[in-house]
Amino acid sequence: MLQWDDFRLVKAISERRSLAGAAEMLGVNASTVFRRLGALEERLGARLFERGRAGYGLTPAGDEMSAIADRMANDIVSFERRVLGQDLAPTGELRVTTNDGLLIHGLTDVFASFRRAYPEITLDVVVGNAVLNLSKRDADIALRVTSSPPETLVGRRLASIYWAVYGLAPLKEVDSIEALDHLPWIGPGDMLAALQRWLRDVVGEHKMVYRLNTVLGMAEAIAAGIGVGPLPCYIAHRFPSLGAALRSARPAAAGPVDPHPSRPALERAHPGVHGPCRPGALEAAPLLRGDQGARARAGVRRG
Repeated sequence: MLQWDDFRLVKAISERRSLAGAAEMLGVNASTVFRRLGALEERLGARLFERGRAGYGLTPAGDEMSAIADRMANDIVSFERRVLGQDLAPTGELRVTTNDGLLIHGLTDVFASFRRAYPEITLDVVVGNAVLNLSKRDADIALRVTSSPPETLVGRRLASIYWAVYGLAPLKEVDSIEALDHLPWIGPGDMLAALQRWLRDVVGEHKMVYRLNTVLGMAEAIAAGIGVGPLPCYIAHRFPSLGAALRSARPAAAGPVDPHPSRPALERAHPGVHGPCRPGALEAAPLLRGDQGARARAGVRRG
């Protein structure tokens, strides 16, 4: 009869695509993984993996077993969350993921207040733009700027965040993107895909002289005089040397196109995480005129 450890083995090899990576994930050595995989395939009478140049790839039988392992792992995590959610006293560790802009210019004070209210909770804050898998407990709560939150998570809108195009002051405010054609532009890297698409479509790839995968880095670059670029108003206002060049980013010939005119800041959590263990609200000044943008849906959604 198959055991949970058999499914864990297949899942680990599938995720890491190598025996060494699976061994590290399982806390054993590579030779043990090799022996266990051989014994499992012999017991089943079927190959679970094909070894290729890219590593270990799943066979149809292995793919089916890996899918079952994923479901089993998710069921275990869901059970843990339900049991932990029954605790009356808020204690333990809460893992929150957010980006650097929200953390440094808004959330740190919120987290400080949270810690004063719930001293028995340890906050583990993961900073980055990568999307973490809440169902696999990469994080318990995600605080993100988006108008398209995942349908499978519990969430609520915290604030609207407005953007404008900024440059090094003194800078005359203009009425259209075209009026800034003579200036170099600072843009985001691949991790900020939506903003990157707007700049490519409205400004033009050839105008980009400097790219970063962090909004705080973009603010620092604009303040250093490298070029102009879009920033959230609540971050730009922390830099006295910056001035707004364009508050309503609407190209004259392109119609109403805004670089995230109103992107809601959202608190997202896995449906199993409930109770008092969650930060309050994020304050962000609504300073960009124009379309209010899409409002994020809130409430319980399940996939």
